[in-house]
Amino acid sequence: MGTIVVVPDSFKGTLSSVQVCDIMVRALRRHIDAEVVALPVADGGEGSVDAFLAAVRGRKISVPVTGPLREPVEGFFGVLNDGTAVVEMAAAAGLPLVRGELRPEMTTTFGVGELIVAAARTGAKTIIVGLGGSATTDMGTGAAAAAGVRFFDGNGDEFQPLSGTLDKIAHVDILGLDSRVRDADIKVMCDVDNPLYGPRGAAYVFGPQKGASPSVVEELDRGLRHASAVVERDLGVHVTDVPGAGAAGGMGAGMVAFFGATLHRGIDIVLDTIGFDKLLYDADLVITGEGCLDASSLAGKVVVGVARRARTHSVPVIAVVGDIRDGFEPVYDEGVTAVFSTNTRAVPFAEAKQSAAHDLDLTMDNIARLL
Repeated sequence: MGTIVVVPDSFKGTLSSVQVCDIMVRALRRHIDAEVVALPVADGGEGSVDAFLAAVRGRKISVPVTGPLREPVEGFFGVLNDGTAVVEMAAAAGLPLVRGELRPEMTTTFGVGELIVAAARTGAKTIIVGLGGSATTDMGTGAAAAAGVRFFDGNGDEFQPLSGTLDKIAHVDILGLDSRVRDADIKVMCDVDNPLYGPRGAAYVFGPQKGASPSVVEELDRGLRHASAVVERDLGVHVTDVPGAGAAGGMGAGMVAFFGATLHRGIDIVLDTIGFDKLLYDADLVITGEGCLDASSLAGKVVVGVARRARTHSVPVIAVVGDIRDGFEPVYDEGVTAVFSTNTRAVPFAEAKQSAAHDLDLTMDNIARLL
């Protein structure tokens, strides 16, 4: 066998994509004499910066920013070798940063805006922003404020909106947006198609995960409705029904409205950035993977995104996943050749995660022996 391309996502809750890559490569090299190209990827959530840097090289820059509860935190972003900057929202507004202090109506994305501004100041002409794992539902107003957008209440006083105060916004002024941010091509990794508000919107679907009670969910949804109307009136941008507007507490909508960003499937941005299509010309096999394969994977998560590209080059794809659930079968029509689960015994996730690395190694070892 000539060339094997290994391009997995993380196994969430157990192994990062870099760790998954390392285990896969070691197992292959125990049994196969082939060139193995390892490319860890991520979907925009926690670990995205590290995955990009591991795949295409660059540097990681730390910067103090504002956390989701307005406390100081140490954030970071990546600058790839070609000058592209990568920001992951979770680094400044991630749910782990609230440390169990669930006050969803008090959260802000201000720190995310600080990271975007810092990235633009490196001279980056393209900025990739990964959405996912957020503790916020502020429609990205905090991030916008950090970048120079001004928000005013009914008395004409400027203020910084929080997730629970969006209904106080009476006017938005975007003229002060940082010029370097304005000039950058901002691409957003967004893997959900939820609208901004309503039963499938940011508050109702994702609010409970962030600690919002039913009454707080209703409050957050009202705020998103109100802010959307003000944005449409003042900026002439309709974002309510844009697919992905409700991602990360409405951050998808905010990135479009305030930053002029475009929303993309995360895996497509990743594969374009790492030059995946060029690698397929010489590839004999692609091995990919993610924590769970089910019907939702068809929306364009890593395994299916990789398989669709490989299919156009007639390259077979093996998917190694932690769990296989009902409804996964259509992945075969998308270019996946075979699927293998690392779960060798029926145990709860809390127990299975303790042996995740060993189970992945065992599965890959058996695949390598077969190859």
